[in-house]
Amino acid sequence: MMTQRTGALIFDETADRYDIRFDVNDYYGGLHCGDCMEVFVRGKWKPTRMEYGDNWYLVGIRAADLSGLRVRI
Repeated sequence: MMTQRTGALIFDETADRYDIRFDVNDYYGGLHCGDCMEVFVRGKWKPTRMEYGDNWYLVGIRAADLSGLRVRI
């Protein structure tokens, strides 16, 4: 069984996509459409996935800015 890791969503402007920061120099490596994760909202972990339309978004998550959201993958 794979261990889940918890981090924060950040936007990588050089890659033009979101990434997960686990620690100071520890990153997931860039998120792509269809990547699944859980996001911590209203005190609960909620399953979601990253998608791109007019902009990047998390399916079923309403947030003006995804940066800083607590996620686990």
